[in-house]
Amino acid sequence: MIGPLAPADAARCAELEAMIFPDESPWPVEAFTAEIASPHNRYFAARDTDGQTLIGYAGISLLGRIGTFECEIHTIAVDPVHRGAGHGAALMAAMLEVADSHRAEVFLEVRTDNDVAIDMYRRNGFEQMGLRKRYYQPSGADAYTMRRPPRSSGEASSRQGGGDS
Repeated sequence: MIGPLAPADAARCAELEAMIFPDESPWPVEAFTAEIASPHNRYFAARDTDGQTLIGYAGISLLGRIGTFECEIHTIAVDPVHRGAGHGAALMAAMLEVADSHRAEVFLEVRTDNDVAIDMYRRNGFEQMGLRKRYYQPSGADAYTMRRPPRSSGEASSRQGGGDS
């Protein structure tokens, strides 16, 4: 079940973040609270079948103005226990719908060794643009920069693929 991420979810997000990204300066509760509250961001929650338990989250920002919007994916993560069930794909679809409703191109960074995420991004139309050396800190891991060209909502839904990150 995908829906909006609420300020009350920030603590669970920080807990998942520390578990999933322990070597990459995981976001604290305060960072999630600020990102959720920002008017140019849209954050989404994936919840377990009970509708209560947060099992994944994703966030995208809409920047610019009408006719020149662009989006940046901030984060996407799914509890490792719940991976492989399509939650990552559903979170990605929710974020891309934001971009597609504004015909905005989308940018992101991803660790060069995160093959599962890279595959999901490619299935969703992203292409590698460049490399940011030592982007992730404190580990010093490199990141690919990726871009997806603008699409309309109808065009995007016919091309998206599944997967989980």
